[in-house]
Amino acid sequence: MNIAKTKLLRYIVIGVIAVALAHFIFNKEKHGHPRDYPAIMASKELRVTTEYNSISFHVNGDTLSGFHYELIQAFARDHGLKVTIAPEMSFDKQLEGLAEGKYDIIANSLLATSDLKDSLLLTNPIILSKQVLIQRKKPAKDSTFIKSQLDLAKKTLYVVKNSPSLLRIKNLGNEIGDTIYVKEIEKYGSEQLISLVAHGDIDYAVCDQEIARAAADSMPQIDINTAISFTQFYSWGISKQAPILLKTLNSWLEGFRKGNEFKQIYNKYYGKKE
Repeated sequence: MNIAKTKLLRYIVIGVIAVALAHFIFNKEKHGHPRDYPAIMASKELRVTTEYNSISFHVNGDTLSGFHYELIQAFARDHGLKVTIAPEMSFDKQLEGLAEGKYDIIANSLLATSDLKDSLLLTNPIILSKQVLIQRKKPAKDSTFIKSQLDLAKKTLYVVKNSPSLLRIKNLGNEIGDTIYVKEIEKYGSEQLISLVAHGDIDYAVCDQEIARAAADSMPQIDINTAISFTQFYSWGISKQAPILLKTLNSWLEGFRKGNEFKQIYNKYYGKKE
């Protein structure tokens, strides 16, 4: 087993343990309905869920790290709150937990689709990113290698269930005048799908560009150069029953994104943009 694969397997195991621990902690408590900001302040605790990956939230040695993790910690610090983070790979379960009051915020990079706006309140944009195709590097003459979006006709793309890329893939099929097949996977996150592509279990996946860039460092056999979507804004999600929390988050984000601390956190995980 090569070093990269061993490292990836260890990373996945740590992620599974973290998710299991979070479920154990949260399932000890009973929750009823979403909380708005006054109730959160009264409890002095902010409950947050996010995906376990190298960008959002992960264990780095004996330290917790991640862009969304550091950002939510900064918000909590500035408002005198303690944060409880629950990593959750299933977006459906994140939505379910939010509806039940188990979580107050979904701190993922959420794309503002019309369907999502129907079920959530979304904060002001936090970052810019886009969805990209994950495939293995192959000789240009290989018929399975995707060189442009036109080559996606009749191909099967794997995505995380309820991925923001679903609507874009459907529209892309209309644009190229052919069918693009999609398989939604519930039990894996983006990095696990990338691993499946890298090791030949599936041929194509679609995920966030920044997660793909981070994964490519340890899996150089993958190609991430074909864009599926345009560059778009991504936000956090909260319950529609928490308008004061939304207003508080937006007010804080407006000021915090202009400061040096946000720039340092952003550059740490996304790097400086040209």
